[in-house]
Amino acid sequence: MGSENVTGGDNQQETARPRLFDASWVVGFVDGEGCFSVSFHRNPFIRRTRGWQVLLVFQVYQHGDYRCVLDELVSFFGCGAVRPKGPNSSVWTFAVSGVRTLEEQVVPFFERHPLRVKDQDFQTFAVIVRSLRKKEHLDADGFERVARLAYGMNAHGKQRARSLEVVLAGSSETARQATLAVER
Repeated sequence: MGSENVTGGDNQQETARPRLFDASWVVGFVDGEGCFSVSFHRNPFIRRTRGWQVLLVFQVYQHGDYRCVLDELVSFFGCGAVRPKGPNSSVWTFAVSGVRTLEEQVVPFFERHPLRVKDQDFQTFAVIVRSLRKKEHLDADGFERVARLAYGMNAHGKQRARSLEVVLAGSSETARQATLAVER
């Protein structure tokens, strides 16, 4: 007796050996499992950006059992790396972080193939990528613009360790005071 289930209709996370057939599959997968992230890390040697280093990364997460999907993303995009999310994590990450690579590989793909769920974050991310590539973040106004855009992404930065005010204040006494105010 034959099954009524459609062949190949498996849930994408339950597929033993998934294959990336087309751009729309990648878009859907990224909408569900991806993230466009802009983070700010203290670096006292970078004075032009108020003591902050701006890091950009496009990531897609998947349980280690399905790492093969992430490996295929490396082939699909022609860039990026796959690594564990943390030393004791069962989750793996496909990540692309170089500004030039993001501008040349990732941004054009999602401009040609728009996301549905994460399109607004992507659009903001693309603006920030291009701004960093042009080094606009190296002057005070450009840095503030990038920071404000970044803090508007991903649910308005609700999971960020530092407030926008702390980042904009820089590494001065004002930053120390802003940090103390946030901790209270």
